[in-house]
Amino acid sequence: MPVKAMDLFDAYAKSALPKDHGFLVSSFFSTHTAYSRYEVVSYANVKSIYPTEDGLTFQTDGKKLHILVEPPNYHQKGIEPYIRPSAEQIPHRFSELEVFQCRNQTKIYYGKDAVISYGSFTIMRPTGMNFSFIFYALPDVYDSMQLFFEKTFNKEAGVPLADAKKVAASVGAKLRKAMAMDFKNE
Repeated sequence: MPVKAMDLFDAYAKSALPKDHGFLVSSFFSTHTAYSRYEVVSYANVKSIYPTEDGLTFQTDGKKLHILVEPPNYHQKGIEPYIRPSAEQIPHRFSELEVFQCRNQTKIYYGKDAVISYGSFTIMRPTGMNFSFIFYALPDVYDSMQLFFEKTFNKEAGVPLADAKKVAASVGAKLRKAMAMDFKNE
């Protein structure tokens, strides 16, 4: 059974990063609340991958989808996500985001469309409880990412399991549509 996902920086150290295509998922958790941000990047045809002081730079275009989990007690919920403090922002206005309100009043926002990054992008080295994973481009990659989001929304961001399943399914559908690639059975 092939490996479906791996810590990004471990995969780089083991020369296990695919250059043909893959999906990078990074998380950014608040240290004091359940406020969470996720960035999903799909990439293909990498020219090079090299370490920088802060992370790994991929020389290729990438499609990015941002996800934001906002707890009900978040004090700046009326401020557009793109102008929030840097540790809490994603590059979107409310009008550019889908929203799902959970039973516990947590809101999960995700991009209506992927954002294209031309030329190169850098994945920052995770600190604290943050993480970055590579999801390998296997035929069931979207199902694997959907299950990953279901679990992390529930366990890390405090979203009730029934809501985590629903919104993970919506995010999975968005990933299939906005970040689609053709996969061969490998």
